[in-house]
Amino acid sequence: MRSLFICLLVCAGAVTNAQWTIPATDINPDNYYGITVANGMVGLVSSPEPMKVKDVVLNGVYDNYQRGRVSNILKTFNHMNMNLDVDGRRIGIGDISNFKQELNMQTAELVTTFDVGDKLAVKHTLMSLRHLPFTALTQVQLTAKKAVRVTPMSVIEAPDHLRNVHNLYGEIDRPHVLIGLLTSHGESPSGAHKVAASTAFLFPEEHGKEPKVIHEDWDFNMHLAKFHLELKAGETYTFGVVGSTTASEHFADPLNEAERLTIFAKLEGMDRLIRRHRAAWAELWKSDIQIEGNVRDQVAVRSCLYHLYSFARAGQAYSLSPMGLSGLGYNGHVFWDTEIWMYPGILALQPDMARSIMEYRYDRLGAAKTNAFAHGYAGAMFPWESADDGSEDTPVWALTGPFQHHISGDIAWAMWRYYQTTGDKEWLRTTGYPVIREVADFFASRVDRTGPGAYNIDNVIGANEWEENIDNNAYTNGMAITALGYATAAAEALGLTPDPDWAHVAANIPILRFPDGTTKENATYDGVMIKQADVNLLSWPMEIVREPKDIRRDLKYYEPKLAPDGPAMGAAILALLYSRLGDVDNAYRLFEKSYQPNEVPPFGVLSETAGGTNPYFATGAGGVLQAVLFGFGGLEFTDTGIIQKGGVLPRAWTSLTITGVGKDGKTFTVR
Repeated sequence: MRSLFICLLVCAGAVTNAQWTIPATDINPDNYYGITVANGMVGLVSSPEPMKVKDVVLNGVYDNYQRGRVSNILKTFNHMNMNLDVDGRRIGIGDISNFKQELNMQTAELVTTFDVGDKLAVKHTLMSLRHLPFTALTQVQLTAKKAVRVTPMSVIEAPDHLRNVHNLYGEIDRPHVLIGLLTSHGESPSGAHKVAASTAFLFPEEHGKEPKVIHEDWDFNMHLAKFHLELKAGETYTFGVVGSTTASEHFADPLNEAERLTIFAKLEGMDRLIRRHRAAWAELWKSDIQIEGNVRDQVAVRSCLYHLYSFARAGQAYSLSPMGLSGLGYNGHVFWDTEIWMYPGILALQPDMARSIMEYRYDRLGAAKTNAFAHGYAGAMFPWESADDGSEDTPVWALTGPFQHHISGDIAWAMWRYYQTTGDKEWLRTTGYPVIREVADFFASRVDRTGPGAYNIDNVIGANEWEENIDNNAYTNGMAITALGYATAAAEALGLTPDPDWAHVAANIPILRFPDGTTKENATYDGVMIKQADVNLLSWPMEIVREPKDIRRDLKYYEPKLAPDGPAMGAAILALLYSRLGDVDNAYRLFEKSYQPNEVPPFGVLSETAGGTNPYFATGAGGVLQAVLFGFGGLEFTDTGIIQKGGVLPRAWTSLTITGVGKDGKTFTVR
């Protein structure tokens, strides 16, 4: 249905609009997966209920709740919800018609429209303000079809897991404005964090005196502020609600800071807030991917970009979880998904965002060194699941925590790629090299030195997590070799003498092969179905398997073994490799497979697996972008920055243009 809707828009001549918007089609509240508006700090997930937000996710804040003995990212006060009474009746799903929702990716605004019988038309626009990291804005336009009395309400609700919740309402009276603040504050489930949210109405100046705001304190979990308005037939009234949410993770005094930020936003005024928000997004979209000839692919790729841009931001030391800020999936923890799947596209198009992601890892280097020490190794052993302090946060029953050691190499890979992209030698000296060096020392201590060419890495879990506690996993060994090589290169770039043991160890780590030369996933691999790409990653993002005949042989062997219900990024990496081989048809077949089966209603957001129910899967979005940027687009990380080596165009596209690449904002085109 979604592709049909896009086709109809194109046929109607609305091509440009269709390339930037994601309409919800066939909205069914019982089969609804919301789309997220976020600014890298606050994520707001849409709801099928009019004027509601399903979840509010606050970045960087973790506590132990709902998920056993490990931390979970905090779902905080739902402070952007609204109620609406029309002629004294509270409206709900059953009281409205013509309910439509549409995300404008260009401006990161979710627009919901509906009618209330023959009385009222409503337009509700939701934004997580890009220029104000802790603040969101709702703009509401009410158009009366006949004379009507309306009562809009700004509502703050506390999820059940918050404790010691207190609801406040106060007014700050100034000669030119009366500021009414609806505020809630409380504690995270264990009491480790204080959290707060505050909202205020924004009223139009052209209507003169502001309406009287009434506060109603219902219970500890919900309170609201409201006003009454009489509208004449044909009259339109536009107002807003601005709200800020913070935690003690961000500020020593989150209660006062939430109120200060809301006051600031209110006095900025709605027009200025929207203008600055849109300007910030316009700056981000200078780095874009433009596909001509296929609107469906264009929208899908822009959606991937939109979500990664929404889940990250420059100037902070937070990273990305597999579900970004779209909910509580994977506890909001940080895995290899960040560095190997989401990060490459962000690095190519938004290096400042990429720097923040690397700062997250650098800040937790001490915890990684402690983890290595605890397991009897040198250097830094980064956790498989990282949250607040960088200690291991994987559930105890999951063996990935103590055994998925490639994560340390993945981080070293990302650090070196940042230096290649930016050429920032001071950053390499102070941030990148300290991490890369410790990772190299970890792998040098991790190998079993049993003889020349047999510095084995035994008892691990590789990228294919269905094979546990295996020896000489292809991906793990390949990433160890890569990280050790990058450590040598980084030391030399800084004029330092690299540890000669790094190169010695790298030269003796084996990459196993079957008799016909196909790369063998691990020492005991016998051809069973696999969860996701493992061996094929040795050709990208690594450069261990480089010869076209070897890449093709590995592709042919492992593609049939990828599980149909495995995560989407496996197909994306195969698409990338086929495009580099010049096999456009296979590349495009797998590119379509990397996202189309995973779209769920009504916005087509990505689930982790085909038929899955845990959107938004930002890891899959990262895979899609890599297939386009480093596959079809021909981009390559080199010591002189990002360059283009060829590139191929699917038959369904007439051109591919990638703008804003690298530190110099270059443009690359494939026609």
